[in-house]
Formats: sequence, C-alpha cells, structure tokens
Amino acid sequence: MIRSLAVLTAALVPASASAFCGFYVAGGGAELFNNATQVVLMRQGTRTVLSMQNNYQGPPADFAMVVPVPVVLQKENVKTLSRSIFDKIDKLAAPRLVEYWEQDPCFVPVKRKSDESSLRMKSAAPSLAKKEAAADYGVTIEAKFEVGEYEVVILSAKEALGLEAYLKAEKYRIPSGAGPLFKPYIQQGMKFFVAKVNAAKVKFENGQATLSPLRFHYDSEQFSLPVRLGLINAKDKQDLIVHVLAPKQRYEVANAPNVTIPTNIDLVPSTKSEFGPFYASLFDRTQKAGNGAVVTEYAWDSATCDPCPIPPLNESDLMILGLDVLYPSVVEPQIEVKNLDKLGERERQVTEQGVQNVKRSVLNMQLAQAGAGGSRFVLTRLHARYDKSSLAEDLVFRAAPPIAGGREHLSGPDGLEQGAVAHSVNNFQGRYAIRYPWTGPVACSNPVRGRWGANPNGGASRPTAAQDTAFAPRDRDLAGFVESPVPELQVPGKKAKAGLPLGVQGGAK
Repeated sequence: MIRSLAVLTAALVPASASAFCGFYVAGGGAELFNNATQVVLMRQGTRTVLSMQNNYQGPPADFAMVVPVPVVLQKENVKTLSRSIFDKIDKLAAPRLVEYWEQDPCFVPVKRKSDESSLRMKSAAPSLAKKEAAADYGVTIEAKFEVGEYEVVILSAKEALGLEAYLKAEKYRIPSGAGPLFKPYIQQGMKFFVAKVNAAKVKFENGQATLSPLRFHYDSEQFSLPVRLGLINAKDKQDLIVHVLAPKQRYEVANAPNVTIPTNIDLVPSTKSEFGPFYASLFDRTQKAGNGAVVTEYAWDSATCDPCPIPPLNESDLMILGLDVLYPSVVEPQIEVKNLDKLGERERQVTEQGVQNVKRSVLNMQLAQAGAGGSRFVLTRLHARYDKSSLAEDLVFRAAPPIAGGREHLSGPDGLEQGAVAHSVNNFQGRYAIRYPWTGPVACSNPVRGRWGANPNGGASRPTAAQDTAFAPRDRDLAGFVESPVPELQVPGKKAKAGLPLGVQGGAK
C-alpha cells in the first residue's frame, strides 16, 4: 500500500512499485503489477476500518484482488468510496516545503492582547467456483456479494496448497511462490477477501485501471496490516505509506525499528524545483541509518495543521473514513440547499461554509451523546520502503506517546528547533524551508534579524506537498540541497543553525 493506509497516488511509472496489502490474480497468462495503493486505517479499541485505493497495471480483462482479513466480511461491512478523500489525506500529511521571507529588521510590531491569545490558540492546535468445487480443495465460500465494480467472495481454507490449487483451477495464474505466503494467514485462522473486478465497469488508460476505493471494517485484538502478499506483484522496491486515524493517539510499528524523519531543514532555493528528489534521497538516507526502520513523517491533530497545504480533515471526511463505524449511532446530517448553482461565487462559498458549520455542530452533538465528546483524532503517517528480502513479516502497530517537531519555533540565538521531542500533544511534521534573507536597507541601531513571514511583495502560496516520491529520482547528494545541517545524518550545511539568515548564525546580529 503506498501512500496511505491508506496512501500514495503514484505516477504511472513501472520501474518501482507501491506496496499492497494483498495481490492481484488474472485469467490466462496475464502478468499483473500493483502500481500504487493508498490505505487509511481508522482504529478504536479492537475495531479497524481499512480504506484502500488501488491502481492496477495489466491487460483490460477481468482480474481480482486477494487480501487477508481476520473475519468473515458481509456486504454491510464493505463499501466503495470517492477517490478524492485519499488525495486530501495524502496532501495533508505529506512532508511539505514552505517559503519564508525575512521581514524588515527595523520594523517594530505593536503587540496586542488578541495577538498573544491567537498565538496561544494556534500553538495548541486537526464468478469464482461453485461451493462443491471449492470444497474439493479444502476451501469454503463464507460469503458472496457485489459492490460497485467488484464481485466479492470471502474464502476460508484449510491449507495453503489447497487455496493455491483452487485459485489456479478457477483459471487464475498465481505468481510463483504464493503458496508459502498463504500459510501463516491460514494458520492464524484468517479469511481471504477476493474482489473480482468486472473490467467492463472500469476505465482503462494506457493499460492502467483506476479502481473505486474500497472500505471495510472488522474487529480484531491485533492491529496489523497484511503487506507480505503484496510482494507477489512486486517488480522492485515497494513504498508503503500508512495513515492511521485514532482518537487522541499516535501509532508506530511494534515489530520493526522506528525513526522520525529529519525536519526543520533550510534548503537552497533551487530545491524548489527538485523537492521530490531531495525528499526521496533524505528518506533513503534516514531509513538506511535506522537499519531499515519505518519512518514517521507526520503526527498531528487531524482537525488542524500549520502550515496547511490544504484545509484539515473535517467531520464529514472522518465519516467517510469510518467514524460511522466506530460510533454507529452517529449519522451525518443531510442538508439540501436549493438553487446553489444560481448564487455568485462568494455567496456560494459562504453558504457551503454555513452548511459545513451546521453539520459539524450536529455531528459533535451526536458524538457527545455517544460518549465520544472531545475525541480529537490524531493523524499518523508512517512510511516504509522494502523489497522481498527486507520484509520478514506483516506490520503490527502499537500506541506511541505524543511527539512534536517541524514547527516554526525559534529558540533565541540557538535557531530553529530540530528533530522530534516528547510533548504533551502530537505536533510533528516533516517540514523544509527555503528562506529569503532581507535585502533592503537596515536603517536602525538595533535591527532584529531572523523574523520570517510572507513575501512582502505579495504572492504568498500554500506549502508544497511531497507526493509520489516512490517514483522520484533518488540517491542525490543531500549536501547539494541543504543550507542548514542535518544532524541525524551528519550532513553539513552552509549555516550553523536552521531558521537564521546566513551571517547571523550563533546569535550574532
């Protein structure tokens, strides 16, 4: 699963593959590859809601996805989603590039109580076989239903060779080596979610099928993600990006090393056009230094962000991703606005915002009645990159304490805070800055350097999110990108500290 627990929306380049919590099978001798998968996990107690968006590369013929699941799923447990939610959550949590301009060193701001109050608030911030034929292989069809373009069958099996033989008997070409990978799932009593795709209902472009995202939920004591089967369709390295949403809780992996991405690094201006290659190279160096660790790239309240590449998640987004499953009594209000298309742009925006505010109030009231009042969700982004030789087992997740980092917090002459630190709330992100020093006159006796903000000439833009980095050029020299050092990787920089202009290092004015 690439990007996401979902989640990565990858470019259509087959040189590298995205991880997938399952594998594809096709009829005849077709060769299939998973190109990009995004996954989002919502977790509370023992309940998991798994949403995944997959891209498939292969011939436009019927094919199927096979995904291990811990329980027998029924039709009411499975639904299709809009693809837009995956792009939103990926952009929100992706490592970001920001641009800052040094403000006039002689400007003396007028402090107001409202400014201090606002600052405090900001820093605290959101059809397969018939049953008789299946039995001959020790395979049982536990459930069968249709949703969207998928014909879903839930299978259980007594042994791995029987399941492999059964799928082959159904005219699906199982990649070599699949049998042994089935075995541990069967031994754990897991079932197999087989979603056969009707190619007539799917749009293909250049051999690439973009499938409707699937969401399903189940209850299980173990919080894990079955990714090893995805190696069956792997050509080379696979990127896995997992987004986890949980009330007031960050997550990390329990069965692999964990590291946080180096953050708050000042970059040379030319990096703006090569942010993808820079980040891919930074990630590879970080993972290697951590002995193949899973890298935490984001841990933040899903309802806030600073800076924000896009608006944060709202209650409607959470409902799409599984809030309705975690709290079944909560129902998103349906509000119809007539003649919306006849309003002017400004009036339409105000009306739509008003509708969202009403929905938010109603949902919050329902959540409070369900005993979930104040349950702010933490969005965690975990990123792994591996191949068949470096992934020994499926990923298991565990709760982790809150961390902070990647914020614009200057600590006096010591420059910008770097790295991740323990904190009372989760405020961590991969954030990288291009800083443009003040070049105008300095006509005062006590200039204050190192105050950063928007471009004084206007033209402010949102941060740039690092997306599709699985397909970016790699192995670049980090020293050519950075102005400030990367202490975790022993990479020097022109500056001694991040966040201060060159020539104003070490606290000098």
